[in-house]
Amino acid sequence: MSFCEHCVSGVRHEGTPEGKLEAIGGVECYVATPSVDYPKDKVVLILPDVFGHVLINTQLLADDFARNGFKTIIPDNCNGDPAPADGLSPGNTTGFDLGEWFAKHGADKARPPIDAVIAALKDQGVTRFGVNGYCWGARYCFDLAFENVVHVVASSHPSLIQPDDLKKYAETSKAPLLINSCEVDPQFPKEKQELADELFGNGKFAPGYERTYWDGCTHGFAVRGDISNPKVKVGKEGAFKATVEHFLKYL
Repeated sequence: MSFCEHCVSGVRHEGTPEGKLEAIGGVECYVATPSVDYPKDKVVLILPDVFGHVLINTQLLADDFARNGFKTIIPDNCNGDPAPADGLSPGNTTGFDLGEWFAKHGADKARPPIDAVIAALKDQGVTRFGVNGYCWGARYCFDLAFENVVHVVASSHPSLIQPDDLKKYAETSKAPLLINSCEVDPQFPKEKQELADELFGNGKFAPGYERTYWDGCTHGFAVRGDISNPKVKVGKEGAFKATVEHFLKYL
């Protein structure tokens, strides 16, 4: 299964990130810390799309989660080699080739930094982890959930998730699952959305399950959507709200 054109399309959002870059377990991370008191034993990890921890859109999302009381960390699981922000279309002036990038960023490269950050945070006293994956990052949310390394999972327009992955999650994971889905998504189309509902819905998945659906949105909407489009703005904000509520309920 490969990526789709929507995996590298979208717009850069405006704003000034309020977090900081910090090494955790030897891995550079973007860290957003609440300005009020918060539970020090809980952390939300954002596992980003191919644009990594340096994309301003994702950093601003981390800041927003911090405003809702969650210490939020984006690890560099791209190992210093994220897709260039200029790869966002229109305006790909770098000649960026997603297929070539993906060939160099398999699980053998992307997973170790995540594990290193989790191990370091455990040493700092963190005992509960929520993970929130966008596009490519959702793949690793599922892998962590299979091993029950994390306690709560949220994902938006997940990529590289096969039907067998959904079945494995239902059979092996204890982590409540949220999937923010949308109308146009070659990576997580209607058939997979319906399969997820069949496997997890109506109380079948005891830990907890919810799937939101956003009409008029395409893959990438929750992090790279064009918020000048009213439907995309509603979808992006709705997916964020659903994710916050998911973590408030279960983390």
